[in-house]
Amino acid sequence: MGDRSRFCAVAMGILALWLGLFVLVPACLVLGTSMLARSEADLVVARFSLDAWARLLDPLYLAVFGRSAALALMATALCLLVGYPFAWLLARARADRRSLLLLLVIIPFWTNSLVRTYAVRSLLAARGPVNQLLQAVGLTAQPLELLYTGPAVVLGLMYIMLPFMILPLYAVLEKLDRALLEAAADLGAGSVQVLLRVVLPLSLPGVIAGCVLVFLPSLGMFFVADLLGGARDLMVGNFIKEQFLDARDWPFGAAASVAMTVLMALLLVAYRASQRRMGRTGALT
Repeated sequence: MGDRSRFCAVAMGILALWLGLFVLVPACLVLGTSMLARSEADLVVARFSLDAWARLLDPLYLAVFGRSAALALMATALCLLVGYPFAWLLARARADRRSLLLLLVIIPFWTNSLVRTYAVRSLLAARGPVNQLLQAVGLTAQPLELLYTGPAVVLGLMYIMLPFMILPLYAVLEKLDRALLEAAADLGAGSVQVLLRVVLPLSLPGVIAGCVLVFLPSLGMFFVADLLGGARDLMVGNFIKEQFLDARDWPFGAAASVAMTVLMALLLVAYRASQRRMGRTGALT
């Protein structure tokens, strides 16, 4: 075995050990906990029970999952609406400007997302800059209730997740062959037709990747809903946290965690299937 093969084997062994200890083992523990009975004194009892899974089908908890998905979808749609034009301008900018714009996209990663959420909370507060500006221009006489609402949660999610939408879109649009755009224009296509019939279909892999990268993490960002939405806008992440820390119902919290993991895995499988299908379609054409 050569030095390179030995190095690859050691690296893969370390990676497998890391994933086994810190991903597979905790996941198995959570799955096992979801199938145990609850205990007030010891948190769980070593007795097989599917009560926690049955409770997930309660309409009250299904509504929490539905509201979380709705808020995450709205945040994803807004990120796509804002991120696509920015990624298009970024891909068509001059090289010197492109570097600066990319830096501006990446800079938010240098700050903790919790700190940025507190910044959004300060902006939307009753005496924050947004309300002060609205009162200064005469649009409202009293401070508006911007915090602890669904739109505040969506705005916070969008603010945090927007770079995850821009970067995959930019990666696709930057590689777009401009000769195709020129050919479409020479054939009589207007700007809207070029966008809808050339640019959007070719950038669909970036759109799907960006939506997956935004939607999946948005479902579990409990701190955003805690700080910006309050108790009225409970998301799945808040619900799971409360089951473990407040209600001390570990089997129920574990069942909800496993259900969320399965949902995310199914979405990732659907994403991979769509990628393969688009790859086959591109090869045929």
